[in-house]
Amino acid sequence: MQLIGMLDSPYVRRVAISLRLLDIDFSHRSLSVFSTYDEFRRLNPVVKAPTLLLDDGQALMDSSLIIDLLEHQAGRSLMPSEPAARVRSTRLLGLALAACEKAVQIIYEQKRDEDKRDPAWLARVEAQLHAACAALDSDLRERPLPDNGQIDQAGLSIAVAWRFIQLMHAERIAAADYPALRDWSAYAETLEAFKAFPPL
Repeated sequence: MQLIGMLDSPYVRRVAISLRLLDIDFSHRSLSVFSTYDEFRRLNPVVKAPTLLLDDGQALMDSSLIIDLLEHQAGRSLMPSEPAARVRSTRLLGLALAACEKAVQIIYEQKRDEDKRDPAWLARVEAQLHAACAALDSDLRERPLPDNGQIDQAGLSIAVAWRFIQLMHAERIAAADYPALRDWSAYAETLEAFKAFPPL
């Protein structure tokens, strides 16, 4: 199977790291939905990253759906099985993905011509991004995730989201304001699965 997309996308990167943690063999093809649009479109006419091309030619989309299918095929999950732990991980994962979504929306808004930007909408999205980061930081301060070399999907996605936010929006989202997020991401980036797929 082949993972298509740039690792500077948090969605592509979380799939790549998940595949590594699930011990699933794959190759990575670094195509951009912008600069290599036509080449990407030949593989998936929808041009959505990440795209996972299966060996039979089928193209899968959406990072969460891809991970869900691959976990099923691997016979194990990166989500905890104990009910209370799974609820927490699901909540944290939702916050991490919301942070990714808002960070990406800011990028797209900034790409618009200045006279077409909507300052009120941008301020609202930035407030939503801060709210997601604040909720994650508060939770991690109250109940730190284990730093024992094991990482679940929530911890993985939180770290990927924070690294993306700091790469793209450090001037908007100060690391000092969210120390638990900063420290967790720094720890996660030391893991081999993360180092194998750097975002740059």
